[in-house]
Amino acid sequence: MHPLDPLDAAMMTAEWVSNPMHVGAVLILSPPDDAGPDYVDDLHRRTLAANDPIDPRLRKYPHRGVDTGGMWVWRQMDPVDVSRHCQRRTVPEDGLWPLISELDALGLDRSRPMWMSYLIDGLDRGRFAFYIKVHHTIVDGVAGFRMITDALSDDPQLRSMPPFYADSRREASGSPDTGGLISRLMSPLRSLTGAAASGAGLIGRVATGEIATVLDALVGHTTALPLGAPYTRFNDRLGSERAVAAGSWTTDRIHAVRRTAGVTVNDVLTAMGAGAVRRWLQDRGELPQRPLVAACPITVRDNGRESRNDQHANRFGLWMCPLGTNLDDPLDRLSAIHRSMTEGKHWVGKRGAAASLLTNAGSIAATAIGPLLPYTPKLRTGYNLPISHVRGPAAEMYWNGARIEEMYPVSTVYDGHGLNITTCSYADRVGFGYAAGRDVVPDIESLIPLTEQCLAELENSLGVR
Repeated sequence: MHPLDPLDAAMMTAEWVSNPMHVGAVLILSPPDDAGPDYVDDLHRRTLAANDPIDPRLRKYPHRGVDTGGMWVWRQMDPVDVSRHCQRRTVPEDGLWPLISELDALGLDRSRPMWMSYLIDGLDRGRFAFYIKVHHTIVDGVAGFRMITDALSDDPQLRSMPPFYADSRREASGSPDTGGLISRLMSPLRSLTGAAASGAGLIGRVATGEIATVLDALVGHTTALPLGAPYTRFNDRLGSERAVAAGSWTTDRIHAVRRTAGVTVNDVLTAMGAGAVRRWLQDRGELPQRPLVAACPITVRDNGRESRNDQHANRFGLWMCPLGTNLDDPLDRLSAIHRSMTEGKHWVGKRGAAASLLTNAGSIAATAIGPLLPYTPKLRTGYNLPISHVRGPAAEMYWNGARIEEMYPVSTVYDGHGLNITTCSYADRVGFGYAAGRDVVPDIESLIPLTEQCLAELENSLGVR
């Protein structure tokens, strides 16, 4: 038997009482000039007919029963019926993102490998979409994103490419993590199994981290205490439906703001998301007086020292960033985010990923456990939403001649964590993926024009075009 590690087993158990815990990505593609009317159907047929060896990660599935003594273990399915995992859809009249929302709400079947993919035609100008979702226990963030990008090429003439599920993994290259918050939270804990630091050293870093966090919150206002976030509708229980929306912006505009304001690209992206959420809550009369708080992963990886084959090379700490939603001036909000994230990078880098996560355990518990309790006071919470940023391919990519126009992440939401903002850079654009519970954000598509308004507001305030 191959037992699940304790964190993965806990996730499987939690999924029973809470919400599906998978992450996904949506690629928007335009067919090559020589594509025929049945191009997408041909892609799907070739995907089903391919006889490439399937990636072992996409052949395993979890099992728990009397025969395992109640423990969660991995089993291997061979052969895998890929027709049950690779499906075709056509965009309905109400558009692509309502369909993605519907597909995202469906939990993955635990009796077989926990992944699904969908080829979706019917977009304007002959374009089509590719949506894939994989359970967090199957792959971490880096592995999941590489699983997709390894199936792509920068050669527009290349055809007959292996399907994404083929076992074509390359040697790990230390690229940035691209998963949702859960995977980033898990990575530091998994690294504890091989941590070089002693237990006493870890405890010391946690203790000093707790003290530093309190001092920072009281003096510098650069982070939040474990119950320092105001309670919002994002922190309640979710229904079964999901809502997903996405949009993209050119990196030229974002870099112009970055250069003029003297901040980072991620600071600008975080400020755009924070401003959109602020406007959305304000329009409904629900904007708290206290600033909203985002859980933001921070890498602590040393690319120069770590092995290319290190399975624990994707190490991330966690920082609770006040988003300045109580400030009217967009530049004040951007400045507050920049100060907080600058301090966060220093703080996490000094204490390490595991210590930073354990230091923030109170905030995580307050956010995730509170909604499951029957009589939780709805006054404060640990954080309001996660905001994370993914670095995708810098060059334009192709799949069997089809050009990848956009890449959008679709991250996890669950009780107490009802809105997720993840961005993904790709070529000369950055895509924003908003995911939420449908009952929490019923008009999630309105966040896209609000994000544009917030970027334009930053541009106008700085005098850049």
